[in-house]
Amino acid sequence: MKKLLAVVAAVAAFSAHAETLTVAATPVPHAEILNFVKPQLEKQGVELKVKEFTDYIQPNVQVAEKRLDANFFQHQPYLDEFNKAKGTDLVSVVGVHLEPLGAYSSQHKKLDELPDGATVVIPNDATNGGRALLLLDKAGLITLKDNKNILSTVKDITGNDKKLKFRELEAATIPRVLTQVDLALINTNYALEAKLNPEKDALVIEGSDSPYVNILVARPDNINSDAMNKLKAALHSPELKQFIQDKYKGAVVPSF
Repeated sequence: MKKLLAVVAAVAAFSAHAETLTVAATPVPHAEILNFVKPQLEKQGVELKVKEFTDYIQPNVQVAEKRLDANFFQHQPYLDEFNKAKGTDLVSVVGVHLEPLGAYSSQHKKLDELPDGATVVIPNDATNGGRALLLLDKAGLITLKDNKNILSTVKDITGNDKKLKFRELEAATIPRVLTQVDLALINTNYALEAKLNPEKDALVIEGSDSPYVNILVARPDNINSDAMNKLKAALHSPELKQFIQDKYKGAVVPSF
């Protein structure tokens, strides 16, 4: 009985003193990564609550409005563009991993098999759309006015020998139209959710030199909280690095 009371008291003490962090994340791989470090944080007195989203807008909106503490789904170029467009001041806490953007097709096995007039779908947000076009430029399918401009749009295409036709859709919806188009540029988190294997299925994919490292994002008022610093450390732990390497087999690459 005394032992039981001691356990109850310990649990009550932990609950009373535990710090809580509520973090938004897209399901794969971000929520999986956060759930992996959750036990580590619990031992340090931090209760990590992971709230899953399937879009790229609400996680930032809800952090800015202080409904959530942080989010984990985006890279720095996307955050910069979001802050500029929405007037927010969200900040990067730490870079965690790279999800190489890839080009996929259910109809063609090689890029040079794309027919003239082929339909290509790319993300409709500024940074990922530009990122997709830069990858196609690097692959030799198109020529851009400036192949260093991450905000390039289809209007910046100066060479298009195959007369490719471009459609722009929300990133999360692109896997759903893969069978309806010739080529689809898909973010790795959505490719994994769609049971695609980026290493095997992508006809072309970004290299390890990509600047699009996924980051943990918070507000200036809570970026240096004790709980946030503990989460930051956990996201750079050797255990997490090994987890990413073992689970994703190169489809997700640690940046630390």
